[in-house]
Amino acid sequence: MSLLQEIETHGLAKTTFNDNLSRPAVYVGTYAKYNNGSIQGAWVYLDDFSNEEEFYAFCHELHKDEEDPEFMFQDFENFPKEYYSESSLSDEIWEYIHLTDDDKMMFDAFVDCFGSDVTIENAREAYYGQYNSDEDMAWELLESTGDLNAMPENLRFYFDIEKYARDLMMSDFSASNGFYFNSNW
Repeated sequence: MSLLQEIETHGLAKTTFNDNLSRPAVYVGTYAKYNNGSIQGAWVYLDDFSNEEEFYAFCHELHKDEEDPEFMFQDFENFPKEYYSESSLSDEIWEYIHLTDDDKMMFDAFVDCFGSDVTIENAREAYYGQYNSDEDMAWELLESTGDLNAMPENLRFYFDIEKYARDLMMSDFSASNGFYFNSNW
């Protein structure tokens, strides 16, 4: 069976890669083919599989013309680069691809703030909320803690929310794309 027939058999040829620009995918070839001058392989959508074992079983079927294929992930799309290497995918990719779109955006923002050595659980623990501005987040914090109500009403007019928000962002919070996180997680 040809590579194209194999892909069609597994139902992954229903749409072209360009029709699925938001789906996490890897281009799966093998080192043997590459070393022999071929980049024959296929784009494989990770969210078609519920776990790593199913994915690798499909990859073995895809490259069953080799006795013991050594997979080469030649390109990737729509997931954090921290989960990708040419020779393997991180175990955490399987949790990431099954997140809701909102949770993916939240996690991507968390990575922007704190770097790649973080987990989805870290992001959930540190997540404070989604706001349009630092000042909106600061007002919410004041209201939720009751600190605004503790201030005498005649002094509230003099409170500088912009400076308060700036100070919060310098020490206690980080933000990216409207997602706010406690910096002390």
